[in-house]
Amino acid sequence: MLIVPLLCDPLLCARPLAARRTEDSMTMTDPKPSVSADVMSLAGELGAERSRPGWSSFSLGINDEQRELRDWAHTFAADVIRPAASEWDEREETPWPVIQEAAKIGLYGLEASINLFIDPSGLLMPLVQEELFWGDAGIGMSLVGTGLASSAIFSNGTPEQWSQWLPRCYGTADDVQVAAFCSSEPGAGSDVSAIRTRATYDEKTDEWVLNGQKAWATNGGIADIHVVVATVDPSLGTKGQAAFVVPKSEVRGLEQGTKLKKHGLRASHTADVFLDNVRIPAENVLGGKEKLDARLAKAREPQDSAGRARNASMATFEMTRHIVGAQAIGIARAAYEFALDYAKGREQFGRPIIDNQGIAFKLADMAMEIDAARLLVWRAANMSSALMRGETPDYRHGEGSMAKLKAGEVAVKVTEEAIQILGGNGYTREYPVERMHRDAKIYTIFEGTSEIQRLVISRAISGMRIR
Repeated sequence: MLIVPLLCDPLLCARPLAARRTEDSMTMTDPKPSVSADVMSLAGELGAERSRPGWSSFSLGINDEQRELRDWAHTFAADVIRPAASEWDEREETPWPVIQEAAKIGLYGLEASINLFIDPSGLLMPLVQEELFWGDAGIGMSLVGTGLASSAIFSNGTPEQWSQWLPRCYGTADDVQVAAFCSSEPGAGSDVSAIRTRATYDEKTDEWVLNGQKAWATNGGIADIHVVVATVDPSLGTKGQAAFVVPKSEVRGLEQGTKLKKHGLRASHTADVFLDNVRIPAENVLGGKEKLDARLAKAREPQDSAGRARNASMATFEMTRHIVGAQAIGIARAAYEFALDYAKGREQFGRPIIDNQGIAFKLADMAMEIDAARLLVWRAANMSSALMRGETPDYRHGEGSMAKLKAGEVAVKVTEEAIQILGGNGYTREYPVERMHRDAKIYTIFEGTSEIQRLVISRAISGMRIR
């Protein structure tokens, strides 16, 4: 005998039996069965119960203060960054006047960084960075590049080290400074375990001695404060590494190497950094030497839970990837908006080119992909707010990597389509989409390539060591 399952609305199935019996008494000939008082009462009770904060916390809106700060950043991007974008891209130099202007109004500096970080929703930082990079990615990177070093100090340092080094990363409005984070090396990009820069402790002088070469360092050489990742015990791989604060003005042996001439982000300074017997005080290791010694001793013990160590490492990187994704969205949005305006005003065959489906559909896809990427970024950003509670965000499915991967690839695709919509004009430097396309490409490479993001995600969802 074929048994057909009873399909029941969960709300109706949850009603008291008496209520169902009352309704069952209605005849099949009743043309307009009424909703029983019991059902209305149940709906009212559930509505009241689920109006509490635990049920109504999901929102895609932003509050008035977030909107105000976002609009403040947008105004600066429109009035100061955009007019200067082409000039500094061509000069391939750090836009110090723009950084100084941002510092004067409070958009650049330690207080600004703290203001954007202290947000229980996690959205302020990506909201503001999207606007800055909507203005221009090269100048935007010059404004936020110091955050790489300051974040490393905040994440790994002691409260005393915060007070000592964080103000020096930014300087003051009258004496603006930048800072550099030095991790990558010529032979160690995605593979951080291959870092060869060494830090050796000299017991006689109570100093660390650093030797090695760093590559792709944003603000490398032009900064005073350099945060350098170095290997203390090569036998431990990444567990044998530590981060050190190296103030260039107080040491000998730290020199800028080749300044890179890049495809994009050309207003952001990127260079090699050489360390030749650089001596720094023992207390310049982030977290303190005692904590480092304890961590190294624990790492040397037999490990019975390598999986947990890998997850902790992944979570550390995941916590910042959504911010990089927000930057990519800013670039993509700028290109989309320019292409949309161009398509409305450009006429061919007696009508605006947006009248053609071939153009209109491209723009529709661009808008959809940007919004989809932003939703992934906002989700990861909201998950990062666990930091405000002293917790580690639970990116169990690689949500941070999803956000960065999607946003980076959307930025490349959208800027390419923008060039296509502008045709020959889009290929020239007379129009900004050419620069935006050059700027976008790095977002599939730095802070973890697209391939590395897929590796992180696949490992997270499978629980396996995908290679």
